[in-house]
Amino acid sequence: MCPGDPRRAVGRFRQAGRTALVATLSVVIVLGAAGYAAYDAGWLDRVLGGTEAVAPSAIPPPAGVQLPEAAPAQPVLDSAAQAQSVPAPRRLRAHLADSLRDDDYGPHMGVLVEALGREQDLLRVGGDDLFTPASSLKLLTTSAALELMGPDHRFRTTVVRPPGQERGNRRTTGTEDIVLVGGGDPLLTQRPLGEDSYPEPATLRALARSTADRLEADKVQRVRLGYDASLFSGPADNPRWEDDYVSGGVVSEISALWIDEGRIAPGFSTRSANPAQDAAEAFAEELERAGMAVRGTPEPETSPRNARAVAAVESPPLAQIVGHIIEISDNEGAEVLLRHSAIASGLPGSSANGARAVRRTLTRLGIDLRRARIYDGSGLSRQNKVTSDMMVQTLQTAASPQNPDLRRVVSGLPVAGFNGSLESRFVVLGSDGRGFVRAKTGTLTGVHALVGVTVDRDGAPLVFAAVADRVRAIDTLDARAELDALTADIATCC
Repeated sequence: MCPGDPRRAVGRFRQAGRTALVATLSVVIVLGAAGYAAYDAGWLDRVLGGTEAVAPSAIPPPAGVQLPEAAPAQPVLDSAAQAQSVPAPRRLRAHLADSLRDDDYGPHMGVLVEALGREQDLLRVGGDDLFTPASSLKLLTTSAALELMGPDHRFRTTVVRPPGQERGNRRTTGTEDIVLVGGGDPLLTQRPLGEDSYPEPATLRALARSTADRLEADKVQRVRLGYDASLFSGPADNPRWEDDYVSGGVVSEISALWIDEGRIAPGFSTRSANPAQDAAEAFAEELERAGMAVRGTPEPETSPRNARAVAAVESPPLAQIVGHIIEISDNEGAEVLLRHSAIASGLPGSSANGARAVRRTLTRLGIDLRRARIYDGSGLSRQNKVTSDMMVQTLQTAASPQNPDLRRVVSGLPVAGFNGSLESRFVVLGSDGRGFVRAKTGTLTGVHALVGVTVDRDGAPLVFAAVADRVRAIDTLDARAELDALTADIATCC
């Protein structure tokens, strides 16, 4: 579809025909300088039943939009939504015909549309072909993590005293040994990010203050600091990634102990060569700031299991971390959750074991992954392969009343034209989908995907997956815009 296409006028006409639906669903309509055409603050919550039990994203909404207050979640797919009539498959295919024929997608494209809550094919293109999912694979990773650990799980970063050190070492040297133990908190940072940060991360500053308070109460004034990042195993640089992903700053080395996800500064290009060491040195700075003298340079060590805890900080709940990962497509966060999934399954915390845990967990939930190839948690590997069915089944499973712990996978999806990885999308093409389409993006060179949910013109909730994984580089922006238009057309059908 191109600008000026007569279907844009048809789309606007259909949008006008939604007036009664908009009133019924209490859709917030915003015409703002930011370019937002429409924003529905809660249609998905209404479809799923209730509002999300966590605060909304810290990304500011368009001017005039009031986000709903947090309320206890009621993760039940609304019966009225389940009974809602859905578009006839023939009419849906006819409505999308021009979008599906676009050459910008390249020679390999797949589209699957189903009614949310009913595994009923409304449209299928590409059969059961395997596709490279790119970052849309994060839907599988986060679903498995929530199933294995639960939405309320938190990751602890701890300071411990090795056994016997708290008395004997201090008598002879005047210095006590302590160890900073990484618990695999993906969002751990050095200092508070500000009142508007969401999720609010645990900080080394808070950990240092509580550590200093405890040690000073025991009349300790000097410490020697070690650090333990042994929770995860296997290579920190996934062997299935491109050779320059870590060295080029695309992704950090994955560590159970880091700050700011291994970044030295915001952006892609400045990554730590040793995230655990840098985190330990930052912790030493914070201990000094809290009045505790630190002797020497932090050294790596493995703390014994019977070490006594001095202090600890905890991450936000896993549900909030999952929402963050899905919203901004956080590669490092997804890789950390992959390793935690391995540990929660009783396996060593490597990426390979994490992939095994994802397969086993989602298979138990009824998702058929027999043909899938899963090698990481973020989707950075081009060797990952899934079908459209696998992606749609994952969202259907996460939305099911039988799986309330997985709900954040669906409710955390970015809103078209509003936040996260869709904040700048649905602008030229697909503007009819703004505020209605919610989707996880997938982007690698030559690969573009949208997997998510929407409502059609009559309010019927739908789930979809659309991916093209052989896009010519010259067609990158066009293919991405066409996917926006395609999914917006689903929302304006039929």
